[in-house]
Amino acid sequence: MSSENTLGLIAGNGRFPFLLLDAARAHGLRVIVAAIKEETDAEITARAAADPDNITVHWLSLGELSKLIETFQREGVTRAVMAGQVKHKQIFSSIRPDWRLAKLLLNLRTRNTDMLLGAIAKVLEDEGITLVSSTAYLEPMLAPAGTLTVRTPDATEAADIEYGLTVARGIAGFDLGQTVVIAAGACVAVEAMEGTDATIARAGALFRTLEAEASTLERCLTVVKVAKPNQDKRFDVPVVGLPTIEAMVTAGATCLAVEAGRTLLFDREAMVAAANAAGIAITAVS
Repeated sequence: MSSENTLGLIAGNGRFPFLLLDAARAHGLRVIVAAIKEETDAEITARAAADPDNITVHWLSLGELSKLIETFQREGVTRAVMAGQVKHKQIFSSIRPDWRLAKLLLNLRTRNTDMLLGAIAKVLEDEGITLVSSTAYLEPMLAPAGTLTVRTPDATEAADIEYGLTVARGIAGFDLGQTVVIAAGACVAVEAMEGTDATIARAGALFRTLEAEASTLERCLTVVKVAKPNQDKRFDVPVVGLPTIEAMVTAGATCLAVEAGRTLLFDREAMVAAANAAGIAITAVS
């Protein structure tokens, strides 16, 4: 099969790589999967076994940039996509970089995700492998504007969304995180390296502590997740799904706000059904 009909998939964790794989196959593409040993679900091997003529999986460690390039070049990959989360703490603390990645890390001005992934994209480009948008085959999964649930945000939640958007866009602009948790006009938690679900859990734990101390804050947590101001759709696109709602239920959060057209909704029907069952409002804002 020609390179035009071949797509490289750099697979992180979660459902994103599988959704991308299905979408690419629906477009008639042969997919060469670079599965990250520290992150990718082993189910990806079974998917390849079920369709060996069109899906090939190569396992490599997170720090093996040279092996990634050599694998894609050997398989005739000239276009690739990144799909699935790679934990920030893995990127900056747990990996054993090969010589190529070690050199790249030494030359980074700042050690944030955008800087690192942008540098990796440049190295791939120099080797004839172009990274394309991770939403290229998943446009129908982007959040439409408006309320997605039975319940709409109430007045308090609407005010917290407005404030939360300002705060979240501020931290996202510094590539610190993309999620904040707000309660009654107070910022309870800001995402850093731990990820969205862990941020929501931390907010819930903090509120349980405040409740024990007879806090005057209402137990009404609003989660706001945004894209970065200059979001590079090749990597780190905002994603929410059923696990987000499950984390919110555990934390006692009542409202989720995302950006319309810039956030991917995974397992949308199940996600909305779970939110409706828990009385959680989900809204996508422009």
